[in-house]
Amino acid sequence: MSGKRSIVMSGIRPTGFLHLGNYFGAVRNYVKMQEEFECFFMVADLHSLTTHPDTKELKLNVQRVLAENVACGLDPDKVALYCQSHVHETAELYLYLNMLAYKGELEKTVTFKDKARQHPDNVNAGLLTYPVLQTADIILHRAIYVPVGKDQEQHLEMARNFVQRFNHRYGEIFPEPNAFNFGEELIKVPSLDGSGKMSKSENQYATLYLSDDDEMIRKKVMKAKTDSGPTEPRTEKPDYIANLFQLMQLVSSADTIQQFEADYDNCRIRYGDMKKQLAEDMVRFIAPIREKAEAIRTDEKYLRELMEKGAEKARKSALATIELVREAIGLNYY
Repeated sequence: MSGKRSIVMSGIRPTGFLHLGNYFGAVRNYVKMQEEFECFFMVADLHSLTTHPDTKELKLNVQRVLAENVACGLDPDKVALYCQSHVHETAELYLYLNMLAYKGELEKTVTFKDKARQHPDNVNAGLLTYPVLQTADIILHRAIYVPVGKDQEQHLEMARNFVQRFNHRYGEIFPEPNAFNFGEELIKVPSLDGSGKMSKSENQYATLYLSDDDEMIRKKVMKAKTDSGPTEPRTEKPDYIANLFQLMQLVSSADTIQQFEADYDNCRIRYGDMKKQLAEDMVRFIAPIREKAEAIRTDEKYLRELMEKGAEKARKSALATIELVREAIGLNYY
């Protein structure tokens, strides 16, 4: 990796299966970024402990997330793809930053308030200081850009606040991280039931996972909501029909889309045929990713090497930062 390239950092939660929305909303952009930036992509296994998951599943989840991201095109030789818990400097920086974070501001965080409301019996310190750990993850590599969704923008704003406080107190060590703007390329993938976007937690039958087998993909697409079709030429499409066309834009050929657009405009569309076509195009798109991810996930030796390679790159960057931080704080006694 060239030292002259801007540094990008992003975290991936080891929960649930990657779905089509994750692919087009994030992973595809990561794959493009690896060509232009110095990228650190981290599996946030420590973050997941705040919600007290069943850790017996953690290893499998981490392996699957790594396998699916590599199957989608992330190249471990081009990026640092690593587990958060393998970079021990994260915990040290998190401790220093906690001294600069105030209880009042952490309690106002929207995600903290939501989680505290959902799980009143588990309002732990890790949950409260989640944005501090997230800041440590980002600034440990002195990242300039962070690809984040709308729901994470408040955390990024807090990260900038912590950076300003650190720099003001101890000297200019960290650049302020900014949201990476994908502009027009940020795609929201609609769910198959016509309500909102694809999500890990909502209706699983309305979400296409990259691990779904061919029959499951066909079944889900054929269940997608439709109606009896337009009765007037060039009628505006209702949301759930527009969604089907939007999904087609992602995986079907231009000719196929044009044909169904024309059929819709001329009131002769057969939604059964359209869904069959969309299902086959989805199968053709998802199957190679699923098969590659499965081959990687079951290759323990390759996965271990991948994690070691990622951790080595991430720790080299982290160690350089931590040495500057200790020096700036004055923790260099010999």
